[in-house]
Amino acid sequence: MRVLVVEDEPNLSRQLRRNLEQAGYAVDHAPDGEEGLFLGETESYDAVVLDLGLPEIDGLEVLRRWRSAGRRMPVLVLTARDSWSDKVTGLDAGADDYLAKPFETEELVARLRALIRRASGNASAQLVAGDVTLDTRTGRVTRGGEPVKLTAQEYKLLSYLMHHKGKVVSRTELIEHIYDQDFDRDSNTIEVFITRIRKKLGADLITTIRGLGYSLDG
Repeated sequence: MRVLVVEDEPNLSRQLRRNLEQAGYAVDHAPDGEEGLFLGETESYDAVVLDLGLPEIDGLEVLRRWRSAGRRMPVLVLTARDSWSDKVTGLDAGADDYLAKPFETEELVARLRALIRRASGNASAQLVAGDVTLDTRTGRVTRGGEPVKLTAQEYKLLSYLMHHKGKVVSRTELIEHIYDQDFDRDSNTIEVFITRIRKKLGADLITTIRGLGYSLDG
């Protein structure tokens, strides 16, 4: 899963990036509203953490422009503004959730997990396909009740497919959602990770749809 953090405070930005990467997300960062607006309009994100008090372009205006352009990714708004009217304004502008500073990073990560699950139609924190279960809270993957150890990139790929179970996901979509913007998109690592996951979790878990991509059923 790929997340955009739009935050101008350097220490908070570093903290958020570190904690989100530890939670298994690919993370891009924009230090101001102008760059955040551009990335949100041109890149594919599963969720966005958006500060309202941004230089260049205010966070509310960034959010309004995204929604006007049809960008539908879940947005979690961060702000030092804690009045009820500011919360209402943010939600009315298209925010999906709201967190006032200061906050606990663990709560932010939990709220993002919930937003991403709901956006993909999953109500439970545990995603299941056949005898494979992925717990989005702990990052634990099991097969038949037995834990299976995956690398960070294998986990990201499996998580994206399980969030979109039953749908055909193209190689391009996988690359856009499990890597940050600096990744070499001509790499063949997707195929390598698919092969590794099949070896660990079963050859029939992920189906290759020739010319279209991959599908996870069950």
